[in-house]
This record gives sequence, C-alpha cells and structure tokens, in this order.
Amino acid sequence: MSQSPAVPPAPPTAAMSVDELDALVRAGGPHRGKAAFALIDRVPGDAAAVEALGELAKLPSVRADRRHMITLAWAMIVGLLAGETPRSRELAYVAFAELAASEQESLLAYLKVGTIVDAHPDRP
Repeated sequence: MSQSPAVPPAPPTAAMSVDELDALVRAGGPHRGKAAFALIDRVPGDAAAVEALGELAKLPSVRADRRHMITLAWAMIVGLLAGETPRSRELAYVAFAELAASEQESLLAYLKVGTIVDAHPDRP
C-alpha cells in the first residue's frame, strides 16, 4: 500500500511579501488558499495586495479551485469588494465580468444581491 506524500508545513504567510504570496497562489499546491487569504487580509491597506488579487482572481486555475460551491476566485472577489476602496471594487468588477454567466449568477445568489455593484460583503 502506498502512502500519500506528506504535505509540507504551511509557510509563514503573514511574514511573506505580496510577490511571494502571489507566487504561492500561482504555483497551486496545498497552501494556495492560505496565501490567497493572507492577501485578502491585506485589503484595503495594501495597494499591491489589491492589484495581485485583481489579477489572481481572473486566472482559470483559481476560478476552477473549488471548495464545495465556492471557488477561490469568489473568495478573492468578495475580499476585494469588502475592501471598499474604489480600486479594490473596480478590480472585483473586472474579475467578476470574466466569470462565466452561470458563475456570475451563482455568486450573486451567494451574495444575495441583484448586481455585483450592490454587493457590500464582510470579509470572507
């Protein structure tokens, strides 16, 4: 019987730079979500984190990274919306627009709003 490879210990995401967190999300792996949420935690006070999330939320690999109904891209979009800055909301709208229509409808239903502009969620 073969064993699954051991999951490496979680990196110290709180001490990582935005570029390091971005690279960790792009690389995939077991700590991708932790890195994404570390970036979300930096919104709205860190413009570089806002920009990174805006780009990451549009990646097909992130949009496909699903936990139950919610995708990692949804979490990023919600985090950007919750940042409540003009730039974070702008990037959330752009990432939302790149979702498939069915995903847009599902995210709006999840947020319980009719349009993405109406969404003012708390942090994910």
